Amino acid sequence: MRKVHVALGNRSYDIEIGQGLLPRMGAKIHTLLPQAETIAIVTDSNIGPLYADTLRQGLEAAGVKAPVLTFAAGEESKNLTTLGQLYEGLAKAGVTRSDAVVALGGGVTGDMAGLAAATFLRGVAFVQVPTSLLATVDSSVGGKVAVDLPCGKNLVGAFLQPKAVYIDTDLLQTLPARFLHDGMAEVIKYGCIFDAQLFADLGRIHSDQELLAVAEGIIERCCNHKARVVEEDERETGRRMLLNFGHTLGHAVEKAFHYETYSHGEAVGIGMVLLTQRTEALGLTEAGTADRIAALLQQYSLPTDVQLPQQEFLQTIAMDKKKRGDSLTLVVLRKIGEGFLHKVAFRDLPAYLPEEEGHDER
Repeated sequence: MRKVHVALGNRSYDIEIGQGLLPRMGAKIHTLLPQAETIAIVTDSNIGPLYADTLRQGLEAAGVKAPVLTFAAGEESKNLTTLGQLYEGLAKAGVTRSDAVVALGGGVTGDMAGLAAATFLRGVAFVQVPTSLLATVDSSVGGKVAVDLPCGKNLVGAFLQPKAVYIDTDLLQTLPARFLHDGMAEVIKYGCIFDAQLFADLGRIHSDQELLAVAEGIIERCCNHKARVVEEDERETGRRMLLNFGHTLGHAVEKAFHYETYSHGEAVGIGMVLLTQRTEALGLTEAGTADRIAALLQQYSLPTDVQLPQQEFLQTIAMDKKKRGDSLTLVVLRKIGEGFLHKVAFRDLPAYLPEEEGHDER
């Protein structure tokens, strides 16, 4: 088993990564939170039928009540209505201030369950059990929890660090290929902004079987990068913003297609390529970088372009939570492995967006 420590004073926690962890998680969580008499499992309609019973049985064997709250899978459920339903479920389950919530699922589940935990009874303990590659390397670590509004993504949220993150890499075996690749967009992001060697290593993986065989090491590497950034900038006022590479344009793509056509990772991959094409043209990024990113994304069957008018990008970015007054901070690459923060006046943003509609290569 591998372990990554996130050092945040009294909010510190460990990320445990290994095979076969799920049957032992009930005992682990009980040991971590011995005061909790009820630990509610929040999951979705895809993951719940696969894994919720195993986690519930482990918790009950440790003497803990473990009600399971399930919502409909998909980004379209990540809203205030579903959040309200989770509050009702927690109340009916008798969750108290000394109890806890466990998120069992991908990024949507972690965000939903985390925001519920952060705000129900003004805050209860929270544990992450991510089941998707994207959630293991990104959304389960760092304490950002949120839901979407009709006008934009993740606009209602909070910071709540989990008490622990438990990653059972066996659970990746049941991921559909599309969503295994979806997570690779976030892995590639780490290579782009921090780790040129990781970027190169990813280019040497040529099948999903090879990827799953080295998944533990990849997850540990990405979690280490994120942990160090979160330790330095927990509230995302500086260096942590680098983790948003590809996300400003990516969120616009997700919203434009009503969260139905492109998954989060697919949209982020498109965002990384489109922005880097423009920053190369502006002389901010080493020539050829966008083509290298696109080639690696395509190796993992990820899209690299989209048909979307510039005005749609602008309308969505105007509501981006990273906007400050009349400016926005973009994450730009100097070259593979070296990202930097670049503040842009909103009036100048069109220069950083596709000049005309692209061609969907998906």
